[in-house]
Amino acid sequence: MGEESRLIEIMDTTLRDGEQTSGVSFVPHEKLIIARMLLQDVNVDRIEVASARVSEGEKDAVKSICRWARQAGKLDKVEVLGFVDGTVSLDWINECGCKNINLLCKGSERHCKYQLKKSLQEHIADIKTSLAYAEKLGINVNVYLEDWSNGMKDSPEYVYAFVEALKDTNIKRFMLPDTLGVLNPLQVMTFMRMMVRRFPGVHFDFHAHNDYDLAISNVLAAVLSGCKGIHTAINGLGERAGNAPLSSVQAILKDHFHAVTNINEVKLNDVSRIVESYSGIAIPPNKPIIGANVFTQVAGVHADGDNKNNLYCNELLPERFGRKREYALGKNSGKANILKNLEEFGLELTPEQTRRVTNRIIELGDKKQLVTQEDLPFIVSDVLKHSTPDNKVKLISYMVSTTFGLKPMASVKLEINGEIYEESAMGDGMYDAFVRAVRHIYRDKLQRPFPWLTNYVVNIPPGGRTDALVQTSISWTYNEKSYRTRALDADQTEAAIKATIKMLNIIENEFR
Repeated sequence: MGEESRLIEIMDTTLRDGEQTSGVSFVPHEKLIIARMLLQDVNVDRIEVASARVSEGEKDAVKSICRWARQAGKLDKVEVLGFVDGTVSLDWINECGCKNINLLCKGSERHCKYQLKKSLQEHIADIKTSLAYAEKLGINVNVYLEDWSNGMKDSPEYVYAFVEALKDTNIKRFMLPDTLGVLNPLQVMTFMRMMVRRFPGVHFDFHAHNDYDLAISNVLAAVLSGCKGIHTAINGLGERAGNAPLSSVQAILKDHFHAVTNINEVKLNDVSRIVESYSGIAIPPNKPIIGANVFTQVAGVHADGDNKNNLYCNELLPERFGRKREYALGKNSGKANILKNLEEFGLELTPEQTRRVTNRIIELGDKKQLVTQEDLPFIVSDVLKHSTPDNKVKLISYMVSTTFGLKPMASVKLEINGEIYEESAMGDGMYDAFVRAVRHIYRDKLQRPFPWLTNYVVNIPPGGRTDALVQTSISWTYNEKSYRTRALDADQTEAAIKATIKMLNIIENEFR
């Protein structure tokens, strides 16, 4: 970078701009949880949590965040977008207990002329009125130059006059958004350098949008050109194509440009999963840093290379981000992948046994059945026909039924460590009824906790056949450890039950 010691300030806008993703709406307690994770765990410098005047629910959310932030000594890090509307936005923000407004102003002549129908001088006068009232309330002010990118392309003298008129006021930061995502990195570098050279004492932030899939590149160009702060969103959420994702921006800034930030990388995966859950927007499995597959080696030659002085590793070590490297099992696995996974279980096989297990996994992979690490002991047991692992939990029988107008029922008989247990339960679905019945056995008869189901995914091959095999993948947590089991069957409920019994055997062998 040339300025390796320069601290780059990161403002995360997941709770404001990220919530403008189509179909995303966080309820107040979700906003509070995300805000706390961002400020306490991830350690971003600032968060933008809402737009003023939106709704009473939004007001409640901002109040709860500010109440917590005040108690935690972080109120100066919480910001709300407001408008040049006299006293309305500022009063709204003040009533919430927030002390920072991000004032949305017009950063291009076209926006000022055609949306506000005002001259620059009139707009500046309105802004100064807001600044005076903010000072009276004790609220700090940052300003957004909305449509700054087109302003620099079409009317740079307007932009310069705007900043010149306000640079000596009590504005803390001038935030420069590529509102419509129209810039490329070369343009960002040119325009940002023009701003920094013309106004060397001003703090500039850059806010990218991803319409051309250039948000990350544009953020990096802005940093290299002298901006002091950047805006991001968890998982790249945001209006239209979204914003620059914090995880990728952080990794590239640190590894490629040796930039300094305050981000705690090990917590990035945790907050990404929470935001994925609350937003309902799934993270693509190949999403850098946070995708489910990005630290999974598939080719056997890669696992072999990792065994030989980490030949296939780069600076993106999964432990940096609270994750671990995995070695996929499938038709491309090879012996090295199998051995890596067997090591995890402490299983030692002869070369011939390893060959047979490898062939079985390749056979399953050719059928497009996914094979997980948790499946491996069962494959070993099936192939070698011995008790590795010992199935301490056996499903003796079960009955599930559903009737229109009535809740589904399940009756279950299990053998656990040689003892027979029976239980029945109702549920919201047939599998839910089955799980409730098994939970009764564990809690009421064994006085033991039952694992917590955290994710349930069903994959059905395309083609429309009613007898198509259904693959059910279920994630669980137990004693602060995570497990994932899969099973295949023509019946979705049966596949889910098989995956559940697999999970119970894994836990039984680990903890008993």
